[in-house]
Amino acid sequence: MNVICMYIYKDFEGTMWLRNQTSLADLILEGLFDDSPTHLFLFCLTIVVYLVALSSNTLTILLICVDHGLHTPMYFLLLQLSLVDLMHVCTTFPKMATNYLSGSKSISFLSCATQHFLYLSLGGAECLLLALMSYDRYVAICHPLHYKVLMSRKVALMMALTSWFGASLNSLIHTVILMHFPFCGTWKIHHFYCEYPAVVKLVCVDITVYESKVYISTIVLLLLPIILVSTSYGFILHSVIEMRSAGSKRNAFAPCSSHLIVVSLWFGACIFSYMRPSSQHTPLQDKTGSVFYSIITPTLNPLIYTLRNKNVAKALRRVVPVAESYWSCSHIYTYNNNVCFFLLPFLLLHPLSSPPITSLYPI
Repeated sequence: MNVICMYIYKDFEGTMWLRNQTSLADLILEGLFDDSPTHLFLFCLTIVVYLVALSSNTLTILLICVDHGLHTPMYFLLLQLSLVDLMHVCTTFPKMATNYLSGSKSISFLSCATQHFLYLSLGGAECLLLALMSYDRYVAICHPLHYKVLMSRKVALMMALTSWFGASLNSLIHTVILMHFPFCGTWKIHHFYCEYPAVVKLVCVDITVYESKVYISTIVLLLLPIILVSTSYGFILHSVIEMRSAGSKRNAFAPCSSHLIVVSLWFGACIFSYMRPSSQHTPLQDKTGSVFYSIITPTLNPLIYTLRNKNVAKALRRVVPVAESYWSCSHIYTYNNNVCFFLLPFLLLHPLSSPPITSLYPI
């Protein structure tokens, strides 16, 4: 009996020593790029993408806040989406860029835990927001006369709060449990930030039960929004088919098509990263998926969703006087308005004079 007690005590003492050592030591992030010229070029390209994501999402938030014509539930949810995207790129990219430029690959245990909590919270919030935005489109198209009742400002506020609180609570639980496990080995994370699939490989105790629960919760967090999106667009498609006017069909489905593209990009990348068995994960695949939904998708969202919207385009002309330079691009790029929005951050720095354009988006 004494031998068993001593063995349990030593095992507990060893586990606590590992946990204490983990909490005090710095972890090592492998990073995304090395010192080769090709990777240097990719790093510079990533900086450009990051700046576009930063400026376009910030501009979207400012437009919705400043212009009273955009103070509706639909644009309030869009503001939340842009805020999530803005915080997402700021959570992952700055640390990666700092480590690459300084040559250091370390990250403290507390910083790693904070980064894990933030990216998981923001990812969960985006899943829920995209699902709720599809419900907003369903109400607007299928029940237009009841829209102000079913999608009032109070309802939109409750939707946003539910998304943020639910995602944060889920992330907090997973972060506390994961960071409570002892880490062993070299504490090297084969990633450019503290993402769950990479961090969990450092754990040196049996966590099969925990991994199964994480897998189930991931399926629920991804599949429930996908089911809500699919159901909403099923009803929307049925209502659009019953419309007699071709113009009405086009006007009804135009914002939905942009939202569907955003949903497909986001959930496709998340399913690729989180719904595969852990045995099939490789560092390269994890990094590729993470770059897509943590940097690329937040950059594409305002280009796909926001600037293809006539109301936002009009608000941009009203709020930003220098946007006349942006509208002048329509003389050349009438087939691709997103090219002009890509250039907008640079036009804001270098204003150009141009004649006003009366209309850019066809009705």
